[in-house]
Amino acid sequence: MTPHQRRAFLQRAGWAAAATALPRWAWSNPPALQANPFALGVASGDPAPDSVVLWTRLVLAEPAQMQAPHTVRWEVAHDARFAQIVQKGQATASPDLGHSVHVEVAGLSPDRWYHYRFMLGDAVSTTGLTRTTPAADVLAPRLRLAFASCQRWEHGHYAAWRHLVADAPDLVLFLGDYIYEYATPRNTEGLARTHSLRHASSLADFRDRYALHRSDPHLQAAHAACPWAVTWDDHEVQNDYAADAGRGGEPEAFGNLRSAGWQAFYENMPLRAASLAGAQPWQALQVYRRLRWGRLAHIHVLDARQYRGWQACRQPDTTGAGAVRPADCPTLADPARTLLGTAQERWLDAGLSADSAAAGATRWSVIAQQTLFSARQYPSSLVPTDSWDGYPAARHRLLQSVATHAPRNTVLLGGDIHQNYVCRVQADPLRTGSPVLASEFCGTSISSRAGTTQDKVDAIARHNPHVLLARPDQRGYGLADVTPARWTTTLRVVDDPMRAGSGVSTQARFVVDDGHAGPMAA
Repeated sequence: MTPHQRRAFLQRAGWAAAATALPRWAWSNPPALQANPFALGVASGDPAPDSVVLWTRLVLAEPAQMQAPHTVRWEVAHDARFAQIVQKGQATASPDLGHSVHVEVAGLSPDRWYHYRFMLGDAVSTTGLTRTTPAADVLAPRLRLAFASCQRWEHGHYAAWRHLVADAPDLVLFLGDYIYEYATPRNTEGLARTHSLRHASSLADFRDRYALHRSDPHLQAAHAACPWAVTWDDHEVQNDYAADAGRGGEPEAFGNLRSAGWQAFYENMPLRAASLAGAQPWQALQVYRRLRWGRLAHIHVLDARQYRGWQACRQPDTTGAGAVRPADCPTLADPARTLLGTAQERWLDAGLSADSAAAGATRWSVIAQQTLFSARQYPSSLVPTDSWDGYPAARHRLLQSVATHAPRNTVLLGGDIHQNYVCRVQADPLRTGSPVLASEFCGTSISSRAGTTQDKVDAIARHNPHVLLARPDQRGYGLADVTPARWTTTLRVVDDPMRAGSGVSTQARFVVDDGHAGPMAA
């Protein structure tokens, strides 16, 4: 498929998604859902050289339909007309999994684009476009990688996804907060749009919330444009939760809430069955994993929620983690505290060690995680406790791992803070002039507001020379063009998140040259 043909296909896919999208109020008006069982679109994910996951979720309005399993047909083809079908089969959409479908198609050719679709009776889904990764021993000439996070429905429209589709990435990394658990605020002044769903507290609530988000035509088009690799943060369950602990209430009640949120996450994401860990899958999900783009890039996707310790000095009944003064909170520096958990830390250390192997070393080691990794010294001397700043010993261990194994190039990607940050990652994060080990690009949100001002962020940047850019004022996504010789990150921001038809521009562009740690302005 030529670049021109692919752009034309993506444009048609966007039109198709828009034509079949649910209106905003659909989940408050179930009879409106009867026309199209594929009204939530299609998606693909976790590509490998010979396989990929295909996803859809049925929308069923009649009670008898909702209580029964349904057999969905699927097809994968070389062409958009499905004249050259490569594979086809059937899958069961079970009510136990919210009538979601996860098809793991194997036996595909490496480094190739494919078309796919689903069918139920006479209904045919939007056609999606997916691809496999290059073979493991191939130094691929290029990868276009998009990264994004944080898309609160009320805070903005999803124009960013429309522009991301036009940028034609090979892979999207979604780094958490796909949904927000909140009800629409009582004061709706200044909101881009509202919804009528209650604060999510049950599996049905979380299923409805994903359906609401996936009703957006721009988000549907982005899922249909290429494969995604997804991880979660906190709002897929509850703000600032940590492992098996949430705010207030009984541990059993929070455990039930977390299980509901995790099940809905699996149901609505293009994840492999390997994510279902153990005999009771909703008590644990295997979210951290690796994706390899041949020898060009090795992407380590992390889980910074399931195994972390409780935030330092946080009281049980608080709704968020807040910030502390280190002198008043000795727990902050406890060397035993972890953000990733011991098993995941060891897994990541082993992966970075493998990346640095002399023969056939990985060109770019990518650590895809949820939040800002680099340290920030605040003029107020306060330290936020829900980010890596709140787990300094865990950050130190990861920095030691990078320093010890010395992968050829290490790049960290993050989200969560709703701000664009570009940083040099130093061996000693708080010492000016410390050796630079890696590069960091922490992306702003798709729509969620930052909750701070440029003046405050500028003051932080002045105290932290390793921070090369810090902007809280715009929404958008990151686009990384990766070659063996250079990594180029383009920060794309929408003109006005309050408008679905907003334009887009480039806020900044930075490059990292092979063998030279640290970003440089382009």
